[in-house]
Amino acid sequence: MNLANNAAVMEFLLTRRSRPYRTLTTPAPDREALAPMLTAAARVPDHGKLEPWRFIVLQGQALQRLATLARARGADLSLDPDKISKTADSFANAPLIVAVVAAPKPSDKIPPVEQCYSAGAACLSLLNAALASGWGANWLSGWPAHDREFLTQGLELSDTETVAGFIHIGSETGIPPERPRPDIDAITEWIER
Repeated sequence: MNLANNAAVMEFLLTRRSRPYRTLTTPAPDREALAPMLTAAARVPDHGKLEPWRFIVLQGQALQRLATLARARGADLSLDPDKISKTADSFANAPLIVAVVAAPKPSDKIPPVEQCYSAGAACLSLLNAALASGWGANWLSGWPAHDREFLTQGLELSDTETVAGFIHIGSETGIPPERPRPDIDAITEWIER
């Protein structure tokens, strides 16, 4: 049995475009508006029903605190000052960020890499849900997503958790131009025997 054709969803997927995080401003979705987006993000493939991800909604003072921490950690890591500033500003100037936390669960059947893929799927689903709901959105990671000290101090993550993505959501100030897309024929191989 085939599912019903949903041309509107297919058109959305064929034309979706992330919005540069620098172009997002307030207002951002409130709890009521964000709840269905988070619900959509949690409807991803999840082998074993482990829910190997969780969400941390960051706004207001939390974003300023993370910007300060990014400056301090970037200096501790001797990162390029421009890279530090860009990262700190991405927190300080964000209207709202959802940190999608990859939280793998112990399992004899489901390898950690599959659980990580599920967390990545949650990032894309949240991004698409925000765009489909009329918000501007962007998926970022960057060095804070992989710096254990930043994750521990800033987000109180456990040693087994990482950030799959920081999903920026807010009001868009402009629609970006279309960018070149992959040549599907060049990246697709058909095997029939």
